[in-house]
Amino acid sequence: MEQIPLIVSTDWLEQHLGDPKLRIVDATTFMEMSENGGPPSVYSGKASYEEAHIPGAVYADLLNELSDPGSPLPFMAPPRNHFIEKMTRLGIGDDNYTVIYDQGALVENPVVAAYWASRLAWQMKYEGFENIAVLDGGLPKWKAEGCPLTAIPGNYSPASFTGQRRPELLATKEDVQKATGDDNIVLINSLSPEDYRGETDTYPRKGHIPSSVNVFFGSHADMETKSMLSDAALREPFEKNGALDPNKKVITYCGGGIAATWTSLILNKLGQKNVAVYDGSLNEWTSDPSCPLVKES
Repeated sequence: MEQIPLIVSTDWLEQHLGDPKLRIVDATTFMEMSENGGPPSVYSGKASYEEAHIPGAVYADLLNELSDPGSPLPFMAPPRNHFIEKMTRLGIGDDNYTVIYDQGALVENPVVAAYWASRLAWQMKYEGFENIAVLDGGLPKWKAEGCPLTAIPGNYSPASFTGQRRPELLATKEDVQKATGDDNIVLINSLSPEDYRGETDTYPRKGHIPSSVNVFFGSHADMETKSMLSDAALREPFEKNGALDPNKKVITYCGGGIAATWTSLILNKLGQKNVAVYDGSLNEWTSDPSCPLVKES
């Protein structure tokens, strides 16, 4: 079985649709920003999947089935046994490779980032699944190119899984608190420049984590073609912050640990292997008054 790239093209996926080892997963989740500020509304993409999806794809519900039901924070990684049971029931395990896609980052927003797909890919890698890719441009690019769609539900036989958890891929609030004073760790805020500077009301408290730098999750793809930028273009914002230094560790964060996984995936693509995602991100950080924030004018 071939080792697949971290990000695959629509052409690549269409050529592999008939491979019995391939598992395709639709991780579509819809997030709509509030017009008056405040938290966004989030809802499942299952109904949209049932209308049309890539042939063979099964649906993975990040919102309702693959987040920790015991956490007060949304989208936190669920207990290991719960996650593995859900994924193996979908047919994903040791003897196959997986391509994950979604329908885009934000409702009615042209920014291109497959961050729901990257979130599921990150959760899988965290639990030890391997040979996982995210579809470049997701379903919007697939549709625009006239690639096949179906309403027939995907169905794979249940799988077995023996991989081990990789705890180094997850950062806790305590890890981030220590990182703010450590020159060997690069903290990356993946949100918009406005969120980073503290100009929005999306979170209970405004600003960014001290010492963190801003690399916007929506700056890595072409909004017209929906294709990811060249590696040379992707490298530029990370290199100037030292995030591609192999001797440094990188911790990415955002609002709820979703966009941060897209940043993490791109860093991995560029060769930086020492990357962790702060799962609680600003949802957790801003809810603790003892955690400092920096605002910029």
